[in-house]
Amino acid sequence: MSINIIRIGTERSIIENMLDQNREALIETVRGLSEADSRRRLVASLTTPISLIKHAAAAERIWFQRIWAGLDESECDGYSRRDEGTFAVADDELLADVIAEFERASQRSREIVSGFDLDDTMDNPGEGKVSMRWILLAMTQEFARHAGHADILREQIEKPLL
Repeated sequence: MSINIIRIGTERSIIENMLDQNREALIETVRGLSEADSRRRLVASLTTPISLIKHAAAAERIWFQRIWAGLDESECDGYSRRDEGTFAVADDELLADVIAEFERASQRSREIVSGFDLDDTMDNPGEGKVSMRWILLAMTQEFARHAGHADILREQIEKPLL
């Protein structure tokens, strides 16, 4: 997916475009990795290139499908009770499938977001009352942070220190 960078426009178009840029930046960090490299543990946590994508897909489902659209877990795109929102990836999950899961969840999020104004609010048990603007910016921040993590992991995979 190629993202057209929007630098001038409505607040909404700029915010949504920035979120899409960070979604794509996160995906680009894992493209071309082998299955083995996508699962390499280079830090003490469960953070791996593939787990960052899996976690991002869960964040899309949790925030947009569950909280904003009010969908039941069973109605969520790609939902599995298996470690929802964590960095755990099952052995049978392939990198291409996890990327596709994130892309599907992102597309569904875009559809859900289109039905709300930036100033619309929703009560969230963990955060309190949040606006659509806030969640779009929070997700942008989340995916930018994880793209940075993935960049570092990719560098370690491709150019390990001697």
